[in-house]
Amino acid sequence: MHATSAWFEDEITAAVAPQLPGFAVEVVTEIDSTSTELMRRARQGNVAPVLLVALRQTAGRGRMGRPWQSAQQAAQPASLTFSLGLPLAPRDWSGLSLAVGVSVAESLDPGGAAGLQLKWPNDLWREDRKLGGILIETALPQSEAAQRYLVIGIGLNLGPREAEGLNTPPAWIGEWRLEASAGELLRDLVPPLVDTVQAFAERGFAPFAERFALRDTLRGREVQLSDGTAGLCDGVGWGGELRVQTAAGLQVINSSEVSVRPRQRVGA
Repeated sequence: MHATSAWFEDEITAAVAPQLPGFAVEVVTEIDSTSTELMRRARQGNVAPVLLVALRQTAGRGRMGRPWQSAQQAAQPASLTFSLGLPLAPRDWSGLSLAVGVSVAESLDPGGAAGLQLKWPNDLWREDRKLGGILIETALPQSEAAQRYLVIGIGLNLGPREAEGLNTPPAWIGEWRLEASAGELLRDLVPPLVDTVQAFAERGFAPFAERFALRDTLRGREVQLSDGTAGLCDGVGWGGELRVQTAAGLQVINSSEVSVRPRQRVGA
């Protein structure tokens, strides 16, 4: 089992609870999926704000139902996997995964010196390798609550992992933050993430658009869409929509069900 102090539960709770009364931090050794567990709870009416952290996930999920397996080392987890759950009622949900990405990237790489970038709509990349992903889900509790329950699942590579079976070669946080533990990273990530979610609920994605653009790995690059369309990425709009200049004109993509990848550079 983990040592309680290693995850800074008290510090994280003290930082977040004033904004989210009743907030709690739970750390488990193994679970199928932190997001799946919080969605189960919400559907049963448990909508308390919570951070659920797992040393290992056995059935982690990514976007469009893709599996996401946490990596494991003997001494410590090679992945940081956690989900944040809280009731939320934003005026518009569009762009939430992008705002979350901005928060995570700025916490992990303040100032951008490490070159941590964001790939629409929910990935963190470094040097065209995937460092982690974000999954946004909502549940409507059985009670007649006015707010939906938001679950933000985040998986990050802490250390090296095998590239076999992955669509994108992996990057990991240890490449530039050599000494940071999983608990220290969690302490850095969660309070700003809660601030971001609450700011998004009030003002939407627009206040985050320029910050996203600074780390947008697709902007200005030739991209290929999963529907076969190709074009030049023109970044994201004020509502978080992807803009691609194609042979048929500007294509605006709002659905995260469409995948997009940069086309290979010549000589890459």
